[in-house]
Amino acid sequence: MDSGKTTGFALEDLSVGPYAHGFGTNADGQAFAFRVRRSTLFVEVYRADLESTVPDKSDVVATAERSMITVDLTDERSIAAAVRDAVAAAEPVNPGTATGTTLRALLGRLSSILDRR
Repeated sequence: MDSGKTTGFALEDLSVGPYAHGFGTNADGQAFAFRVRRSTLFVEVYRADLESTVPDKSDVVATAERSMITVDLTDERSIAAAVRDAVAAAEPVNPGTATGTTLRALLGRLSSILDRR
């Protein structure tokens, strides 16, 4: 039975080098993006119901960081393997830790203190 939807990890774009980056989809079909900065791989997995082709921080549902010191950043296969492993091990993001939510909560508390006066 073919639903027409391809599943499985896929890299749609991968640039190699010390600032390697790219994007793709995980085994569940969710979009993700990655980048390497200062020998660290950063991965963001986005929510499944994205309406935009350019997600923002509020769309991030899971993240992962990995050291890339032992990975050959000039080899696509090495980078792809590191990304695949990081995406599979990405940890869910706690929605309460998002910068906008934290700021909103702080402003709400300040507002309630000022309203009491």
